[in-house]
Amino acid sequence: MRERRSRTARDIRRRAYGQNFLASPALAARLVRDAGVRPTDIVVDLGAGSGSLTAALATRARAVVAVELDPMLAAALRRRFAGTTNVTVVEGDARRTPLPRQPFRVVASLPFNLTTVLLRRLLDPRLSLVRADVVLQWEVARKRAHPSRTALDASWAPWWDMRLGRRIAADQFRPRPAVAAGVLVAERRAKPLLPEAAYPAYARFVKALFEGTLAREAETSQLARLFATYAAGTTPPAAPRRGS
Repeated sequence: MRERRSRTARDIRRRAYGQNFLASPALAARLVRDAGVRPTDIVVDLGAGSGSLTAALATRARAVVAVELDPMLAAALRRRFAGTTNVTVVEGDARRTPLPRQPFRVVASLPFNLTTVLLRRLLDPRLSLVRADVVLQWEVARKRAHPSRTALDASWAPWWDMRLGRRIAADQFRPRPAVAAGVLVAERRAKPLLPEAAYPAYARFVKALFEGTLAREAETSQLARLFATYAAGTTPPAAPRRGS
């Protein structure tokens, strides 16, 4: 029987931080091109890891903020980009690190074990985020790009258009994950269906409406109108009926 290889300190850190790094600088460059990053953009790379995306972003964006939780990787990033004037490395947790107040974008390969919590943070429309191009597990990216009509999907829909980008094979990461990945693109609607300040109340409203109702079959515009009526102080509305 083959003896099981003991885990190194690097293996333990990667498991703890959910680290799966893009294996190819060429792939990172393609992802940045796909995202259409412009010379005027401020871009945040959450979970910057070994810096593949950060390096590609630095060639195109006005400013890049690379956020990395692992102290050893953050130190390596600071050394790597010490002479790159448009890159700032922040050692911190992507769930809590302050984000820019001015309009910004996110281009990042998110830690797979933090996908939902980070999407919840980023897609709060009260932030100044204008677009996110994020690498997720393939099935998660598909689910969010083609909403399954969950309360979470519905709570984001008045402010965000979601679509699926390229699929990325598992062998394009180091260490190799068990599943393929894909890019989820979330772009702020030019004309939101509700004001940004309504988001917390709307999220609670949708969550309550989805419990034991047919709300998941309603269109986003229907839910937004129901909420506007409810917020105006009228009687709480019933769930939309099929085909209404």
